[in-house]
Amino acid sequence: MENSILKKISKFIVDQRMLVMIVFAAACVYCAMSISKVKVNEDITAFLPANTDTRRGLTIMEEEFTTFASANVMLANTTYDRAKAVADEIAELPHVTGVTFDDSTAHFVSSAALLTVSFDGDENDQNVIDTMNTIRDMTAGPDTYISSEIGQDLLAQIASEMVGVLALAVLVIVGVLLFTSRSYFEVVIFLIVFAVAALLNMGTNFWLGEISSITNSIAVIMQLALAIDYAIIFSHRYQDETERFPTEYDALIEALAKSIVEISSSSLTTIAGLVALMLMQFRLGYDLGLVLSKSIVCSLITVFLLMPGLIAYCRKPLRKTAHRSHIPQLYGWGRFLMKTKLGFVVIFLVILPMAVYCSSRTEYAFSDSSIDELVHSESRDASRKITDTFTNDTTIAVLVPAGDYASEKAILSAAEELPHVKSATGLANIEIEDGRVLTDSYTPRMFSMLLNIDYEQAQLLYAAYGVEHEQYQAVFGNAEAYSVPLIDMFLYLFEKIDQGIVTLDDASQETLDSLRGELERGEAQLRGVNWNRMVITADVPVEGEESITLVDSLRSLADGYYGEGKCLVIGNVTSARELRETFSGDSLLISILTITFVLLILIFTFKSIGGAVILVFVIQGSIWINFTFPYLTQTKASFVTNMIVSAIQMGATIDYAIVMMSHYLDLRRLNEPRAAMVKAVNEAFPTVMTSGTIMTVAGFLIAYRVSDVYIGHIGLAVGRGALISVILVMTVLPQLIVLLDKVIEKTTFEKKAGD
Repeated sequence: MENSILKKISKFIVDQRMLVMIVFAAACVYCAMSISKVKVNEDITAFLPANTDTRRGLTIMEEEFTTFASANVMLANTTYDRAKAVADEIAELPHVTGVTFDDSTAHFVSSAALLTVSFDGDENDQNVIDTMNTIRDMTAGPDTYISSEIGQDLLAQIASEMVGVLALAVLVIVGVLLFTSRSYFEVVIFLIVFAVAALLNMGTNFWLGEISSITNSIAVIMQLALAIDYAIIFSHRYQDETERFPTEYDALIEALAKSIVEISSSSLTTIAGLVALMLMQFRLGYDLGLVLSKSIVCSLITVFLLMPGLIAYCRKPLRKTAHRSHIPQLYGWGRFLMKTKLGFVVIFLVILPMAVYCSSRTEYAFSDSSIDELVHSESRDASRKITDTFTNDTTIAVLVPAGDYASEKAILSAAEELPHVKSATGLANIEIEDGRVLTDSYTPRMFSMLLNIDYEQAQLLYAAYGVEHEQYQAVFGNAEAYSVPLIDMFLYLFEKIDQGIVTLDDASQETLDSLRGELERGEAQLRGVNWNRMVITADVPVEGEESITLVDSLRSLADGYYGEGKCLVIGNVTSARELRETFSGDSLLISILTITFVLLILIFTFKSIGGAVILVFVIQGSIWINFTFPYLTQTKASFVTNMIVSAIQMGATIDYAIVMMSHYLDLRRLNEPRAAMVKAVNEAFPTVMTSGTIMTVAGFLIAYRVSDVYIGHIGLAVGRGALISVILVMTVLPQLIVLLDKVIEKTTFEKKAGD
């Protein structure tokens, strides 16, 4: 009944192939137009849970504060006088608000000078970008190192690198497919199918609103590695059926009907791993899992609907370019495996406990600055050079409810006394001149003396301020006792001057103008509508116990004045800590869910509990071995890599094991276990080699061609994991299956017809 329905569906698809192609053409046009509209977020912390301090704090800062651009310019092999001259020259450039440089060890060490340049706009301001380019030209040379995000379009850079990766991947994959295909023209059809599927997936990302830069970068490569198998399976099935059916039309319908079942079953394990990712607290997993799951669905739709039409229209070139198999026979390898019996199994069981131990001891990094880069970039090299020469300062922001300057001043004063703190800046400790602080409260008389304006004019100004701020009773009760913080009165005065309500004499206006720029920048950076910001600079690393201690001290300090939970302490230190906390929960959850989902699918597929457990055991072993490498090489692994790759590796590379098991079970009906496995190894090899090679190549290309550290480490782990999985499937798994043949048989709960 089921087969009859599938044949009817298959016949309809084949018969309506022209209509199908028209629909796909329209969909491709739509998706091509939609790709440019996809919003990409390169901030990994944006995917933290909404209730974390980092997520809440970043939202507040985006809404209420302006962060002005800055740049660190290091001049090596220089003198103090030469560096000072360069600093003075830079300070005169437009849109530069200041250059910090002196003879302290913070700025001049061993013939190396560090100039900290501040600008009057953010890093995306074109005027700032132009000025930064001027600075680069002024200081160009082998002894100059510049660390700045100004004018750095990281998304464009990564996109360009991924185009190169995709081109190389396609070249390698074409080479593999030409070697493993049965017809050279097959490869053309494979590439068309993949291109259409990739276009559909990328275009429909527009429906999701926003995706991460990691997802946007690796999705198309992972889709190529994960889904090209589907086209290969269908093509090979079609060629097999042409030998059984009198017409190619009938063979195509039969092949499609059978392939729908085979390919759908194969894709379920991959989707299972990706669905597990979607259940992470860290929403990057949801983002990546959703997009990659969608890529699998797009690939399935394209193979099932478009590919039959392509085959039907390309029968002649497929026949003309048919060739004998280039894949070597592996009967010898199968016999060797059976002759050595448990050799590889014993090695695997010896290695496995060590792998479990080492992978559990792998140290993970929760900040990109703590991860070793695989591909060097000029900007990261410059940042590292500056960090190695001078102190590695970390910036922490403390957000407090607006309006209580006295508490802010107390917090800033106490923060300056904390260990490792180099500076603490806020409205409540910024001096404008002669020890006057922006938040000091001034009476009308004091304000008139400060600006050298008429006392009566100051009184009128204060009266107007009091009325507008509903404080008229205080100002009219005793005008001289009524005081207003300097920053509030200054900003109010600027507003009235701009409106033409207040006019000052030239001397007073000049005094005011000299303060205006600094005051407005201070307000933009440190005062919001509902929140005020204090900026703490400390010589602590992003990750470490001293960093956590400092954050806890600052949070405790702020809570003491405002109440628990009323303030936020954010920065790279906080985000790294929250990523660590999220990781500790997600890591175990994803592993359990992935194994559970895949295990259930395998039990359903093979109707054998023992067989399913064997496959999962081998692939989980490959995951443990994969994550021993960072420990053995004494390098930190990206936490993103662990969570994402473990799910992808289980979901995707389990297919290699499924292929081996499927061939064995089919052959086992007519052969004794050892003979069946010798044949199964030979039959499974082409599929395993093709899939494994594509996944391995794709991963390593991403690792060593993309400068983003997160993306690079994901690629490295994917490529390494695929290679390890292939090795285990072609060595350990065959011996283990034969060893446990009786267990598989006894735990099979549904016999197939004919058994």
